[in-house]
Amino acid sequence: MRATSVKTASTWLGTASDTVVLDHDDRHRRRVTMKGTRGSSFLLDLPEATSLRNGDALVLDDGRLVEVVAAPELLFEVRGDDPPHLVRIAWHLGNRHVPTQILAKALRIRRDHVLKEMLRGLGARVVEIEAPFDPEGGAYTTPTAQHRHEHHHDDTHDGHGHSHDH
Repeated sequence: MRATSVKTASTWLGTASDTVVLDHDDRHRRRVTMKGTRGSSFLLDLPEATSLRNGDALVLDDGRLVEVVAAPELLFEVRGDDPPHLVRIAWHLGNRHVPTQILAKALRIRRDHVLKEMLRGLGARVVEIEAPFDPEGGAYTTPTAQHRHEHHHDDTHDGHGHSHDH
């Protein structure tokens, strides 16, 4: 059995025949064997690497759907004093290319003790949580083909001196 296409969360209704629970890294795939929580095994065989989102459905050869569920991960929830403070914090995370989930009043990142100290130094409140992680995909992404752009450039901006090869 193969899954060769994805229906985004907002485009399908009904009941899935099975579920796969995947962390953020395991949700970026093209071809891999998967096993559902109800025991079905299948080959994910997509035409290109795709970032699956919580609630998406993998379409099996026989038309059945397998729902994608984002697994809980160890995260920091980061809060600022007000929206401008939170934007400054987000800028510092983005400047370091930290995958970040943006919520209405908080940011979520994977736990990292170095980042925790930096965030506290910026005056942020940092709380350890366990929750699904669904970071922003970036400027060159689409919902079903995240991070498939092919550009290469070596630049240094704002003095942090590293490459941006993708």
